[in-house]
Amino acid sequence: MPASFRRILLIGKLRNAEIESFLQELREFLRKRGCEVIPEGDTKADLAVVIGGDGTMLAAARELVRRHVPLVGINLGRLGFMTDIGQHDTQAGLGAILDGDYAIEERSVLDCEIQRHGKSALSTIALNEAVIGKGSQGRLIEFELSVDGEFVYALRADGIIVATPTGSTAYALSAQGPILHPAVPALTLVPLNPHTLSARPVSVSDRSVIEIMMVHALDARAHFDGLALADMAEGDRLVLKRSADTVRFVHPPGYRYFATLREKLRWSEAIERRRKTD
Repeated sequence: MPASFRRILLIGKLRNAEIESFLQELREFLRKRGCEVIPEGDTKADLAVVIGGDGTMLAAARELVRRHVPLVGINLGRLGFMTDIGQHDTQAGLGAILDGDYAIEERSVLDCEIQRHGKSALSTIALNEAVIGKGSQGRLIEFELSVDGEFVYALRADGIIVATPTGSTAYALSAQGPILHPAVPALTLVPLNPHTLSARPVSVSDRSVIEIMMVHALDARAHFDGLALADMAEGDRLVLKRSADTVRFVHPPGYRYFATLREKLRWSEAIERRRKTD
């Protein structure tokens, strides 16, 4: 077993007795494999095993990214774009990883800062996306978008999403944004219900510095991975750039990105059904 995966951090939301029983079985399995199972909050983990859905995985990744702890997910949620191992395949999948049969994939992260009156009002990160949107007033907001200091456009809209490749299959996808393969060094800018027919999603280099300045913001808010929230005022600037840190996902044997997309997005499903009935 690789020495790097001896100290295992288990992260999961306890929702019922069945999940607690599953976690207990997982602890016993890991101990029998010679692993030390450490409690949440310990900063010296070699591997984090996240039990739940993409939301649980996202929260764990945000917590552990600065500690450089790799993560693997066991899917107890619905879609599971980031959680590779099914509940019934847990021991086989984790066993293979502990035997050294795995791949590590690095995913980019955004450093996000809200600047107000020339000072930093908020600093956080985003693995999926940074979003500026209208608040409870339900009125359009107006903002100016710049990339690397070059003015792109002024827009009135419900808001805008800036998504990483990881986030391109999340909120941005539901807003008609493109899917970015994780190996593509890009970010996608997706307007939300723009007040013009000409505004379309745009992809830019992930080395770009993106700046969004609020021009009219009666009740605008910024969201980061849906887990951090900040009010935005007129004149505020949201500055986004790629972080020096990355999230490291540990994939079990057999993981394929496009196979995941086919399964989760049900690509080719109708064709496969027809083939089976022919």
